Amino acid sequence: MTAAGDGTHVLVFPYPAQGHMIPLLDLTHLLASRGLNITILVTPKNLSLLAPLHSKHPTIKTLVLPFPAHPSIPSGVENVKDMPANGFRAMMRAMGELYNPLLNWFHNHPSPPVAIISDMFLGWTHRLACQLSIRRLVFSPSGAMALSVIYSLWSDLPKRDDPNNDNALISFPNIPNSPIYPWCQLSPLYRSYVEGDPVSEFMKDGFESNMASWGLVVNSFSELERVYLDHLMKVLGHDRVWAVGPLLPPVDDRSGPIERGGSSSILQSDVLSWLDTCEDRTVVYACFGSQAVLTNKQMEELSLGLEKSGVRFIWCVKEPTIEHVEGQYGVIPSGFKDRVMNRGFVVTGWAPQVLILNHRAVGAFLTHCGWNSVIEGIFAGVPMLAWPMGADQFTNATLLVDELRVATRVCEGAEAIPNSDELARSLAETVGENRVKMSRAKELREAALKAIKEEGGTSSMDLDDSISRISEGY
Repeated sequence: MTAAGDGTHVLVFPYPAQGHMIPLLDLTHLLASRGLNITILVTPKNLSLLAPLHSKHPTIKTLVLPFPAHPSIPSGVENVKDMPANGFRAMMRAMGELYNPLLNWFHNHPSPPVAIISDMFLGWTHRLACQLSIRRLVFSPSGAMALSVIYSLWSDLPKRDDPNNDNALISFPNIPNSPIYPWCQLSPLYRSYVEGDPVSEFMKDGFESNMASWGLVVNSFSELERVYLDHLMKVLGHDRVWAVGPLLPPVDDRSGPIERGGSSSILQSDVLSWLDTCEDRTVVYACFGSQAVLTNKQMEELSLGLEKSGVRFIWCVKEPTIEHVEGQYGVIPSGFKDRVMNRGFVVTGWAPQVLILNHRAVGAFLTHCGWNSVIEGIFAGVPMLAWPMGADQFTNATLLVDELRVATRVCEGAEAIPNSDELARSLAETVGENRVKMSRAKELREAALKAIKEEGGTSSMDLDDSISRISEGY
């Protein structure tokens, strides 16, 4: 591997949410492999998440700063996955209190970093970088299309004519393909700002700082989102926009990235052994990310859809947390497991998603369209069934369904309840004889593989260019 970084020291600062930390740590692995000298900033309870990275790169240094107290964050909580709903806003505000401790660390370091690579939810680090006269790069765990919509919101500040109409349509005529979304599908951080949330001025400053930062690194690749990457360069007024994805762990062996998730009701080896008994491309994998917990009615209709479809499946069920009313969320219908035991595999808690998706038996992915899941599904060459629920997921679904034509929309919204008959039909069709989307999925997989090739891949070249420009300061 090239030592393009030539020992240049950079600070990597992830936002403490699983969907944000994992891809940035994957990027950190690539940066370290290319010769950058890296310090990663975490709070104490997130330190263990760095263990896989440290095992590969023992030279990576760690800066551990105490988690700032915040009235809306329970004592001992340092990661969004342990927060109540809407925890993102409180966590973003709390992390901003690390400004002065981090500033002091820089001033006292004998050889401080020349650049900061920090998550898009840590926009305040741009102001810190300016004070230190160093460069700040935004890391976006969202794709380029979603980021285009987010930046447009904070630049143009659109509002509804009727403040009570959650279905009011908001158009984005300056973005390629002119997407339109109902108000309720826009960024909840932006909607909170418009509705007068006092914390949201801090969010607005953060996103404006993102747009003013020196560079932007996106977990995407040129062949997937070229038109939106070009748009971002135009909006930002410079060419320091690098698509370096897909950012994924190695999947060369069945041991896999076991440390990436959490606790599970099953052994990873049991899932893979069960998949080994299935024919190629016959299994549907259903999973809705690390945050979404389905209501019992949603669970009921989804289980009926899986049952009626006749397909083989793996269903990953997230358990309710303290914020959910006991007995009203995440309950698997009585008798369901027994009725489908010969063709269904239910996982409670975390599942080894990357390994499952890349298994030859998996032929479709029922997903909430979180960007990490989108990237993982594309890299596995698997058609998708889209059920976007919030955040950037509606934009991601538009990209998958309407533009890339690699997915079918089966439901929409965090409160929506799918029709079990329609869902069953979609499930059966996706792993049936209709191979159009399967063919398209394979094309995208080939494009993804080509993008990350060390010699001539667009993402590899973007990564090398970003490192060179950080190191040489231009």
